[in-house]
Amino acid sequence: MAEKLELQEVEVWDGNMAAAQAFRQAQIDVVAAYPITPSTPTVQNYAQFLADGYVDGEFIMVESEHAAMSSCVGAAAAGGRVATATSSQGFALMAEVLYQASGMRMPIVLEVVNRALASPLNVNGDHSDMYLGRDAGWINLCTFNIQEAYDLTLLAFKVAEHLDVRLPVMVHQDGFISSHTAENLNPLSDDDAYNFVGAYQAVNPMLDFSQPVTYGAQTEEDWHFEHKAQQHKALMDSTKVIDEIFADFKELTGREYNRVESYMMDDAEIAIVALGTTVETARLAASQLRAEEGIKVGIVAPRVLRPFPVDLIEETLRDVKAIGTLDRSAPGGAMGTLFNEISATLYHNEKRPVINNYIYGLGGRDMTVAILKDVFREIKINADAGKLMTPLQQFSGLRGPKLSFF
Repeated sequence: MAEKLELQEVEVWDGNMAAAQAFRQAQIDVVAAYPITPSTPTVQNYAQFLADGYVDGEFIMVESEHAAMSSCVGAAAAGGRVATATSSQGFALMAEVLYQASGMRMPIVLEVVNRALASPLNVNGDHSDMYLGRDAGWINLCTFNIQEAYDLTLLAFKVAEHLDVRLPVMVHQDGFISSHTAENLNPLSDDDAYNFVGAYQAVNPMLDFSQPVTYGAQTEEDWHFEHKAQQHKALMDSTKVIDEIFADFKELTGREYNRVESYMMDDAEIAIVALGTTVETARLAASQLRAEEGIKVGIVAPRVLRPFPVDLIEETLRDVKAIGTLDRSAPGGAMGTLFNEISATLYHNEKRPVINNYIYGLGGRDMTVAILKDVFREIKINADAGKLMTPLQQFSGLRGPKLSFF
């Protein structure tokens, strides 16, 4: 890598503009999209760049999100660099084609501006759509602020298109809290951003008539199992590439990303595991609790949700006494997704920390520092007792009587 760059002047962008600028700088060939709140400005901004002559690509306006991802699959199969954005119900409508994209190893980048799924209808942010698509065979990168929405969108192209990966990548940011909130950030110059991402290398393009290829083949029981096993292997093996690209980006910009981010975990006795913008709020709550009450608390946040970083999660949480997992999605009659992931990861840990589950922030409900401090205090009760003394699952920040289960 070249020497560390002199960063550009500070820009003030919201998360949608940050993603759109990353799209522009990556010099995408095709964006196919259908608008939906709160992701609409990502593709709208890109369309404006195209109309103003700042990009040389194609913007395809389609009749639905299903058609948007279908068009992206076709464009990627033809040999183009492709991206789009969506949220919530639109993401749900895309779900069928998400599996097509990953199964055919299309390096598409999808900006998912996370929003609640109906019903009731709600346009604000939670992680319902993130959890809906977590097992669709895509790499999933999670952002906590606007700078990260920009950086990780650029990184997503480089990860997806790496010849040892060739898988689609979702980049998640919280609806409205990130997508519509403006913050200072340091973008790369256009040349530096494009040089980092690199020129697109087509693999088995359909328009290369000298080497005919087939996409969307039918396999049935004779070869389907082998294809899915190879796809899973590629997803699991992508961790090495992700680590390398994160390291290259740090060398270039000074900004460090890891598959698992931790805060104050060196001596932590209790921890919260969270995703999205809540991570930054939890860091503030942890700092204040340490200073005010001497509670040794820490924060763990998976940066890469898929492939799930089992090795790093186990290492980071190995010595804590109690853990609270924060799930920003209705659990649908089960324990929350993060709870299940963390519990499975630590099941073989001989120390077996106490783990409980907090459901919070549904439909955009705020998660405050005060609420998080109460969560930490409850986790400490479990740590001190060495067993579960609080409900296994509870809804945190809910109006009315306390709601808990198990």
